[in-house]
Amino acid sequence: MDRLQTWRQWWHSKERRGQLTENMPMRECTTLRLGGAADLFLEAADPEETAEGMQTARALGLPITLIGAGSNLLVRDGGIRGLTVRVGKGMREVRISGNTLTAQAGCMLSSLSLQCAHQGLSGLEFACGIPGTVGGGSIMNAGAYGGEMKDVITLVRGVSAQGQAFEKTGEEMAFGYRHSALMGMDAVIFSVDMRLQSGEPEDMLARIRSLKEQRALKQPLDVPSAGSTFKRPAGAFAAALIDQCGLRGLSVGGAQVSEKHAGFLVNRGDSSRDYLALIAQVQHIVRERTGYELECEIRIVGED
Repeated sequence: MDRLQTWRQWWHSKERRGQLTENMPMRECTTLRLGGAADLFLEAADPEETAEGMQTARALGLPITLIGAGSNLLVRDGGIRGLTVRVGKGMREVRISGNTLTAQAGCMLSSLSLQCAHQGLSGLEFACGIPGTVGGGSIMNAGAYGGEMKDVITLVRGVSAQGQAFEKTGEEMAFGYRHSALMGMDAVIFSVDMRLQSGEPEDMLARIRSLKEQRALKQPLDVPSAGSTFKRPAGAFAAALIDQCGLRGLSVGGAQVSEKHAGFLVNRGDSSRDYLALIAQVQHIVRERTGYELECEIRIVGED
């Protein structure tokens, strides 16, 4: 009996609240709309179920891939082996005590930003257009319009790849630009505490409306993408460098440098291979013509 079958039988050995899907097409789980199938795709309903599933997979030697909303993710055409875990939609509880907000990892940042504004809590307005979850956004220190998750996070709770529960303060998270201490560690976040400020709801809602208008004006929201493809290099801006090299509109198969915003590589086809080839071509040309190295901001997983 192979390891996948053993894990599958373990899962079905008792009643579960989460949902298990076999051979899940990952193009259905990412904003890029690309990617092959995941062998086993678990959308767990609560922290306990998530931890138990990961511990069992680890004991069997199954590879584990953790994802959030799939908004910053490229899955290769060959799909993902082993167990893929997505924090379930059931993990979206929000609790507010004074100016402290506790949000479970499955909460969408854009919805949470709006909810806080209505509650008179300021500090998350920058996240109104981020199409990711609290968990994923915390691990990568997501940010926009001058704000980052590190500005508001005070405590993170989760479980390590070895199944050990942990708590990390904002300082222990060692946040940097699109980076935290949990990057690349296969740890899953269950909930996050944030310290916000009191404010006038109308002022915050007006700010959110303004940021959303800016985003719609400047970004290619009508085409599948993973947001900004490259990190901002020191002393420059990725989109400006790509523009400087005359690459706006450059295509490889169905992948294209957006004509609306050069920092976005969009998908008009069905091949992750095309998208990866375009990334490599843009990086090569920018390196040759400007000397800058463009590092991917999006996470790339799976097999060719």
